[in-house]
Amino acid sequence: MTKLGERIVQLIATDGPIPVSEYMALCLFHPEHGYYTTREPFGTGGDFITAPEISQMFGELVAIWLYQAWIANGRPLPVTVAEIGPGRGTLMKDMLRTWAQLDPAFFDGADFALIETSPRLRAIQRDTLGAMAGRTGWHETVATLPDTPLLIVGNELFDAIPVRQFVRTPSGWRERMVGVDETGELAFFAGAASLDTALLPEGAENAAEGYIVELGPARIALIADIAARISAHGGAGLFIDYGYLKPGAGDTLQALKSHAHDHVLAHPGEADLTTHVDFAALGEMARAHSLKVLTATQGAFLLAMGLLERAGGLGAHADEAGREAIRSQVERLAGPEQMGDLFKVLAILPEAACDVPFPSGD
Repeated sequence: MTKLGERIVQLIATDGPIPVSEYMALCLFHPEHGYYTTREPFGTGGDFITAPEISQMFGELVAIWLYQAWIANGRPLPVTVAEIGPGRGTLMKDMLRTWAQLDPAFFDGADFALIETSPRLRAIQRDTLGAMAGRTGWHETVATLPDTPLLIVGNELFDAIPVRQFVRTPSGWRERMVGVDETGELAFFAGAASLDTALLPEGAENAAEGYIVELGPARIALIADIAARISAHGGAGLFIDYGYLKPGAGDTLQALKSHAHDHVLAHPGEADLTTHVDFAALGEMARAHSLKVLTATQGAFLLAMGLLERAGGLGAHADEAGREAIRSQVERLAGPEQMGDLFKVLAILPEAACDVPFPSGD
């Protein structure tokens, strides 16, 4: 058992089983043994590769969308441009380079921010940004950002925010807990806390025994904070993650270790834990703040933003091996069998904002 696993067993022995949301939070963010506080998860040497690490084209196209959203808001200056959950800083590096080339006036007039709580990741982000680090500031929360129009992006952000799980039992919906079984191993149990059936996702009312639903109050709270800022000051938000666009249900909790799936209770603190994102719930909260909501698959979004044209431009200056690498990157980012359909995009803007590039029909 991992060191964090031993700590969790001791915690359960003292206080009893813990909710899945608490287990996720401990595994990911424990100050001594948490996954994101102790490990380098990104890249080929880590446990997963994010879209910005696959190709510079991803960051370039996201930067262009945010720039178009700035224009749609009337070109306000000052403006805050932020990334929340910036990983190694690769996305921000590519975006800053793009903005500097695209519109020096925008680049010089904007305030750039990274929202990051981990001191270890902050140091990595500074190294990634290099000279560009002097153009950025770091914040721990959205709350400390300036009260100016906000352009904010989050890539693979919401999937790592812990969710609560509830399981259908003969006595009703009970919170799913992590406890210790008779062999001393971590195991799932149905707890005593019940669920108000009014909170059930559509279609789960008559679910069979053993069915699981997931609720993300922490995710909803975060999108509410961001939406409130955009509603009050203008701007836009762009969030890209894997999940579903329509209300859904089921157990999506998964662990990833060394680029392979792992049992979620097997290596606490040494594997990434995520769940699929309910974009419908996030969009509903944004609409409650009178914002316009747009959704699409990642593939459709990137193609609408000019992925193929950018790939062609890069390929024109590459040799055959380079062109093949670019083709592979395009397929991985936008191919329906890879990230193209699994990952979704949520955009939020004030209703008064002009049109921005986005796949039609979404």
